Order: sequence, then structure tokens, then C-alpha cells
Amino acid sequence: MLNVACTNEQKVVGNTAQPKTEGGNPAQVDGPLRITVQSGDGTFAQDPAFPLQFDLISGDALGDTVYLIEADADLGAGVELIQELATLTVSGAKAASFGLVAGNVVPKNAAPQAKK
Repeated sequence: MLNVACTNEQKVVGNTAQPKTEGGNPAQVDGPLRITVQSGDGTFAQDPAFPLQFDLISGDALGDTVYLIEADADLGAGVELIQELATLTVSGAKAASFGLVAGNVVPKNAAPQAKK
């Protein structure tokens, strides 16, 4: 299981599957990863040039997006799926600057002006 976090203005790039045998040794899978969103507001991206990598992209909504990651472990003609879940926890982006905006120039003795 993969658990990662970011804000609703970010994504988590370069996530990589490293298939292993039951004994923990490196293994191969047949074809690229198959990814689906099980729940939540996020999406994902894959580059065909890197079939075992994927990016998890936050949605606008805060909370978790759960992804199902699958691959065919049978290197022959059949299909034998292995599966794992990934969860992207999304928090709200925080203020990072004030974005100050200049007001009007008026005489010093003028009454303070509130912006509407």
C-alpha cells in the first residue's frame, strides 16, 4: 500500500512500481500498470515510455483519493492480476503571500477610506 499526501495545488510525480516475487526478489509484469480511481476527487497520469511509473494528481476537494493499481503477473498468454492500493491525502493549500494591492493617494488630512 502506498500512502502519500499533498495540497490541492500539487501532484505526486514519479511513483514507481517495483514488482517482487513472494520471496522478495525482483520480478517482471506483462505490460504497463493499470490504474483506476476507486474513490475521491483525484486523477492520475502515466507516460507510455515509463510503464511502471505514474503521477497522482490532487483534485480540488480535500480528503482522500484511493487508486487501484493492477498489473498482469502472468508473462504468458493468460492474465493473472496483482493489485495494490494507493491513497493520496489532499489538504488545502495555505496562504504563502499577502498579495498586497496599493490604495489611492489622498491628502494627509483626508478621512481613512475603507475598500469596498
